[in-house]
Amino acid sequence: MWACGPYRGPLRSAIIAAKEHGRRDLVEPLGGALARSLITLARWGELPDADRLLLIPAPTRLAAARRRGGDPVEAYCRAAAQHLGPGVGVTRLLRTSGWVHDSAGLSAGARVENLRGAIRLRTDHPLPPAFSARPAIVLVDDVVTTGVTVAESIGALHRSGVAVSAVVVLAAAD
Repeated sequence: MWACGPYRGPLRSAIIAAKEHGRRDLVEPLGGALARSLITLARWGELPDADRLLLIPAPTRLAAARRRGGDPVEAYCRAAAQHLGPGVGVTRLLRTSGWVHDSAGLSAGARVENLRGAIRLRTDHPLPPAFSARPAIVLVDDVVTTGVTVAESIGALHRSGVAVSAVVVLAAAD
């Protein structure tokens, strides 16, 4: 797992403003940071040499996405894909069960219990046909705190035969 930076200072402020306060003007710079990180990881050899790259946003609770006017992680992925070009796709392949609570303020143990078995593959959103030739797959999230969302997401993808090449988050909490 790779992070664009620590979850503090201007990066933290930008993520919160975009996610919780509707600052859509911050999607482009955050997506640009994600794109630059992916370019760097490819240059370092941390991503497989593949003709295509598929970005899979970590799932957002449906109620939260509605409240926020959309899924911010998906928006960052789409902005990054625009920077990176036509060989990069984005698909919302994961969903979260409706009974999951917001994880803000939960302890690490409570986060595990809250998400255990709650992340699944969407059956209504298959892989895009253009990506059937084994792309490099990157799971993307905005912030990693305990890693529970990432672990549950990778587990759901793995059980469905989808191999994740890397995880990239905008920020890692201390």
